[in-house]
Amino acid sequence: MPKLKTVKGVKDRVKVTGTGKLRRFRAGRRHLLAGRRAKLKRHMRRSRLVSPTEAKQIKALIPYA
Repeated sequence: MPKLKTVKGVKDRVKVTGTGKLRRFRAGRRHLLAGRRAKLKRHMRRSRLVSPTEAKQIKALIPYA
């Protein structure tokens, strides 16, 4: 059976934790931050876990992670 290819965009955006869960960062932190309130920018700094419904689809895109 041939090797499966990893989707590189997903590999850069998502990291797998030690227990196998998927960790992602919040969108909207690149530019246009002057108009956002400080609390929102502070909360967007932290990573979040991918929801279980989306995790199955994303794990198929990174088969060897």
